[in-house]
Amino acid sequence: MSIRTVSTQAFSDQKPGTSGLRKKVPVFQQANYLENFVQSIFDSIEAPKGATLVVGGDGRYYNREAIQIILKMAAANGFGKVLVGRGGILSTPAASCVIRKHNTFGGIILSASHNPGGPKEDFGIKYNRTNGGPATETVTEAIFTKSKTITSYRILDAADVSLDALGSSTLGEMKVEVIDAVSDYAELMESLFDFNAIRALLSSGFRIKFDAMHAVNGPYAKDILEGRLGAAAGSVMNGIPLEDFGGGHPDPNLTYAHDLVEIMYGDNAPDFGAASDGDGDRNMILGKHFFVTPSDSLALLAANATLAPAYKKGLAGIARSMPTSAAADRVAHALNIPCFETPTGWKFFGNLMDAGKVTLCGEESFGTGSDHVREKDGLWAVLFWLNILAARKQSVENIVREHWAKYGRNFYSRYDYEALPTEAANGVMQHLRESFTSLTGKSFGKYSIKTCDDFSYTDPVDGSVSKNQGVRILFSDGSRIIYRLSGTGTEGATLRIYLEAFEADVSRHHLDAQVALKELIEIALNVSELKSRTGRDKPTVIT
Repeated sequence: MSIRTVSTQAFSDQKPGTSGLRKKVPVFQQANYLENFVQSIFDSIEAPKGATLVVGGDGRYYNREAIQIILKMAAANGFGKVLVGRGGILSTPAASCVIRKHNTFGGIILSASHNPGGPKEDFGIKYNRTNGGPATETVTEAIFTKSKTITSYRILDAADVSLDALGSSTLGEMKVEVIDAVSDYAELMESLFDFNAIRALLSSGFRIKFDAMHAVNGPYAKDILEGRLGAAAGSVMNGIPLEDFGGGHPDPNLTYAHDLVEIMYGDNAPDFGAASDGDGDRNMILGKHFFVTPSDSLALLAANATLAPAYKKGLAGIARSMPTSAAADRVAHALNIPCFETPTGWKFFGNLMDAGKVTLCGEESFGTGSDHVREKDGLWAVLFWLNILAARKQSVENIVREHWAKYGRNFYSRYDYEALPTEAANGVMQHLRESFTSLTGKSFGKYSIKTCDDFSYTDPVDGSVSKNQGVRILFSDGSRIIYRLSGTGTEGATLRIYLEAFEADVSRHHLDAQVALKELIEIALNVSELKSRTGRDKPTVIT
């Protein structure tokens, strides 16, 4: 075995976003493309010689090949040990768990989250720091800067390492330990929730259905839900991770998790349904013929947090991303704890959690989590819900409706316009910014615009400022329309419109969200000139 220094040329497109670097698989398969980015990570984080690293991914196409490259480069760059998930598979929240439990010098996670997988589909890579959370903007900017000037990378000439059997092997002077990451994660979950109460619930005839969407959480769900908690065999569907996610789109929403939705809205529906995404960090919650919005889910978890052992002493605070509804704010007010409104991106929550300012946090894009790790955590949210259901002995729908009766209902919806021409999407946002003055004070029926802005956030922990985080149209009655360009796609641009209206009148809580928000939707489309500027007459996904 010998360390080889390979001359290379920089690529101009290796700028990591909030979720790392995401491109199509053929882009990553270009000569030196992945190697350049990995070397840029190693050069930027300045790990001490002999440090330990965590490596794993969501099992999508190119996962195994990429891990072998990373292992050989880690050996050539002075790492002493790498912990890698068996089969190369490691959910994003489990990676955070392993980083924190074993005090490693961070980890490299291979995932494109909820995006499709396959030979022509998406792949991604990101570095998580020593607290288990996503790299800060300072680190990602350093990685990008290095990637623009890189001239060589280091790699060990060696045979591939076996990833399918637990145990240790060596690459040069570096130890590679294949670990059972499911066990580490399951033990953490058992320390947070009342597994005895959940077992009793499941043994009472309470039926559940969990859709792993042929993604990373299948093994975790099988072990915890069917194994440790005794859910009936078959409670976990689509539980075998596949490189192309079975040809599906591993995004747990009403559109892409249609198999689960049909079951939960069909005859003889189970009592509780849930789904998670490609890398296991997102979740969707369903009752019989009933959908819980992610915004409501965060608020419900906060309001019932003391029912779970880990949170029985109460919460330090709550944080939500700016596009997420203000339902959690009302719970925080009632509990007399702070609620922080941050830009989209889990690293903002990580700062608050590290500083002890918040315990629970969530995003409207089906991500919920707490300070047990530094990533959103799909299966954690499912177990939290099961803990609440076991304690309250009510249906999902009844718990949600009682919550609305107490706090009011925030009608909420999101319209996604995917794969738009980038120029057209940017044109919509620029038009909105140029319309702030003319829109302020304008009335549309019962809705009067109070103000418009482009959301800016000053981090209360490190003082960093994040600007241009999304255009907000704020109405006098507290309703909101928000426009934001998403950074999670790999083709064109994704423009998202968020709509929210608060309703205190219990007699109106039965309304479908699309009916309750009809006027706001019309306003949102008209003022943005979206149809004429993009040619789209309907969204790709409505949630």
